[in-house]
Amino acid sequence: MELHVLFHSVHQLSRQIMKCNNTVLQEYGLYSAQWSVLYVLKQRGRLTQKELSEYLAVEAPPMTRTIQRLVKQGYVRQVPGQDKRVKFIELTELAEREYPVWEQAVLEMNEKTIRGFSKEHQQQLQKLMTEWLSAMERHQGEEEKK
Repeated sequence: MELHVLFHSVHQLSRQIMKCNNTVLQEYGLYSAQWSVLYVLKQRGRLTQKELSEYLAVEAPPMTRTIQRLVKQGYVRQVPGQDKRVKFIELTELAEREYPVWEQAVLEMNEKTIRGFSKEHQQQLQKLMTEWLSAMERHQGEEEKK
């Protein structure tokens, strides 16, 4: 298998998953990019915009737009840190209440998407993806040190 075929397949899979997420989240006025932010904040608690951008591998301008939309919708708020240049992003009470509904919709879509894969294959895929992401992060860290 040629390497570019693998990367093209990964890209196509990612786009399809995002498209499915957008479809199920549309009912709630959300998009995949917003769900990613909400999910990370739910899992990790409040974070700075920079931390969110780095974790999700999203550049600052689109992250700013996504956060602004979520603020406007009442799902996140910006809280000033001790250093006034730093703002923390956190879920609002409204988002905390609505989150289980969004999560259930996404989980149902995920189950449909992965249908046909045995639990063993799902675990193998998770292991491979985790290893790949870790290797990429290590490589990026080494590049930044140069």
